Amino acid sequence: MSVNVQIKGLGDNTDSLVERAIAIKQEGEGNDDQGYAQAWCVFDRDSFPPNRFNRAIQLAESHGLRVAYSNEAFELWYILHFEYLQSGLLRDEYKAKLSRHLKKKYEKKISTMYDELRTRQTTAIRNAARLLVSYPQPNPEQDNPSTTVHLLVQELNKFRRA
Repeated sequence: MSVNVQIKGLGDNTDSLVERAIAIKQEGEGNDDQGYAQAWCVFDRDSFPPNRFNRAIQLAESHGLRVAYSNEAFELWYILHFEYLQSGLLRDEYKAKLSRHLKKKYEKKISTMYDELRTRQTTAIRNAARLLVSYPQPNPEQDNPSTTVHLLVQELNKFRRA
């Protein structure tokens, strides 16, 4: 099976990111060469106004996009490779905790991060799933910490060569 994964790093706020992803998805619809079997938006809660986070998730899903979010920061996904975390952290605390786990200073956009964490991916997926079900009435903007990045990783793993 041949799979074509396209990644568009737009680095925008939640609303603009979702609107751009909708446009990209629509551009590909009806075009056999560019159509997308799945389209995902990946973003953090960050410090955006609370209502924007849930609104962006709802907007994405209403247009057939799937969402891999993290509340508060994407670094939560990395930490879950090492430990189950059920208490929210400040952004700097994520970096300090990751630095301790990695035994080196954590910097954003480390190109080797996937390779460094790959052997711990099963643990991260298990921890993320456990964390997500700990919220009986999910409300992503308030569920801190929480993430759905594991759902995207599980989808990508379906196509990974052994």
